[in-house]
Amino acid sequence: MIRAIRIHQTGGPEVLKWDEIEVDDPGPGQVRLRQSACGLNYIDVYGRSGMYPVGDLPAVLGMEAVGRITAVGEDVNGLANGDRVAYPMTLGAYAEERLIDANKLVKIPDSIDDESAAAMMLKGLTAHYLLFRTYPVQAGDNILVYAAAGGVGLILCQWASQLGVNVIGCVGSEEKAQLARDNGCHHTILYRHEDIARRVSDITDGAGVAAAYDSIGKATFTASLDSLRPFGVLATYGNASGPVEPFSPLILAGKGSLYVTRPTLATHISTPELLRQGADSLIGVVESGKVRIHVNQSLALADCAEAHRQLEARSTTGSTVLKI
Repeated sequence: MIRAIRIHQTGGPEVLKWDEIEVDDPGPGQVRLRQSACGLNYIDVYGRSGMYPVGDLPAVLGMEAVGRITAVGEDVNGLANGDRVAYPMTLGAYAEERLIDANKLVKIPDSIDDESAAAMMLKGLTAHYLLFRTYPVQAGDNILVYAAAGGVGLILCQWASQLGVNVIGCVGSEEKAQLARDNGCHHTILYRHEDIARRVSDITDGAGVAAAYDSIGKATFTASLDSLRPFGVLATYGNASGPVEPFSPLILAGKGSLYVTRPTLATHISTPELLRQGADSLIGVVESGKVRIHVNQSLALADCAEAHRQLEARSTTGSTVLKI
């Protein structure tokens, strides 16, 4: 018997059901995985709530996991039974076993444990494209990182700090501020009590930040724009408070000829070459010890609804892993 977390309708955490499913033999270009752990991401909430489409219902949610290959279909090269692999951004991760296209997979070295592998692919590759592609940071840059104590945030802060960047982190509590500071964040802003743009101005002596990496969306859009230096880049890559409302591009002129982009990891791993480039960089920095993957919550996959409640309540730090 194989079990998976599925939704039969969109809604709150209560729609997540622990169902029995069937998994076929792999077809051409596919492998079958026996999974050991899944990562939890805010995109899972978007799919569950109906903000993002998940295809026909019932649907298995989840976007990243780690496991071992148990069967290989035709026309698969470079992978074999027993290989330990992980993947990001492929719907259907909340399952004991699954089929997946082989070109979505990355081999994971033994030096990286299952929980870290389950938590690092989607979040770490997001940090990679933000720092190296969306706005390629330079030593000495000031950047603003929202949810700096979250899964993506802690990776962003550590990695950017290793690159010589001055990191300003936005967090919701002093406890989270300390965690961010312990992981490469040079300055913290308590967004519930402080004016974000004003604090950024004070910290940077009025210069502003080269880039704002904003996973919050609607509630912080204006503050992010007002925190940028002239020609600065706002990467609004998440919607935790809801999607950014339509705006006139003219406001970007008056605030300093700014740039706004809405990137997604899917584009940055859309070819095997792009996936391999990002994964090699991520695995290298994790193996070196320069970036640590903080798995601060671990629940059984069957308890996925509780994990979603904790995530939406913003009571988590670092990454959450769902163990199988």
